[in-house]
Amino acid sequence: MSGQFDSEHVRHAFGRAATTYERHAVLQNEVQSRLQERLDDLAVAPRCVVDVGCGTALGTAALRKRYPGAQTIALDIALPMLRVAKQHTTWLQSLAGKSFARVCGDAEALPLRETSVDLLYSNLCLQWCGDLNTVFDEFRRVLAPQGALLFSTFGPDTLVELRQAFAEVDSTPHVSRFLDMHQLGDSLLAAGFRDPVIERDVFTLTYPNALSLMRELRAIGATNADRERKRGLTGKHQLQSVIAAYEQFRADGVLPATYEVIYAVARAPDTGQPRRSAGGQIASFPLDRLRGSRRPTN
Repeated sequence: MSGQFDSEHVRHAFGRAATTYERHAVLQNEVQSRLQERLDDLAVAPRCVVDVGCGTALGTAALRKRYPGAQTIALDIALPMLRVAKQHTTWLQSLAGKSFARVCGDAEALPLRETSVDLLYSNLCLQWCGDLNTVFDEFRRVLAPQGALLFSTFGPDTLVELRQAFAEVDSTPHVSRFLDMHQLGDSLLAAGFRDPVIERDVFTLTYPNALSLMRELRAIGATNADRERKRGLTGKHQLQSVIAAYEQFRADGVLPATYEVIYAVARAPDTGQPRRSAGGQIASFPLDRLRGSRRPTN
């Protein structure tokens, strides 16, 4: 789980997509809504809320409305995203001290004090982090004892059709690889988080052709950030071969694109609990210990 993604590529790709993101982030908005619904059952009265990987901060604005008495921080690695996020605050909110703060920062090195956060929230960001163990250690560091962590991320079945189409053309990774429920649960427990609950949704979006999907991914910044990716532009002949390979999935006149979304809720431990298991190894445990469920496919 270490070093798979190129953080500078992620920063650049999402920064470039800042002005087009909201017009194309239909799935991201739906997942955001479902993630925020989980707050209804989360007993928390936070004094400080942080949205990690906030993008253009639509989710942050909703968090600010839900917890009006809390200090709310929108944090993202891409500065252009935070500039666009300003549109979700008003001058009246700023005068009244009710707007959210915008901070440019990396989830692997949060610019926050220890035990200063009561609710850490992150929607479809963690799949782009280079080292998830480091991220969870940082989350553990900044969360107050019994603080809540709530996030969504993509699972390994995401864009399986596009991945297979590229695999028929060459062996270089063209679609980012994502972690499964077991790996996420292992990493949460190893970092010391308590009572993780993990759920799963599968979405199928449809497109008239493969190029439409590729253009949408670029418009939201979701390009291939794998360190082993092929550098440079995809050649015209290779691209045509990928488009042809994708056609095998066509049904009812459209092409499907699968997205596996994983949701997780966990609590920070009490003060004094070790951050890592003995020897620094990742804990191993049966999946049913997560008390999770698999939600119906959409």
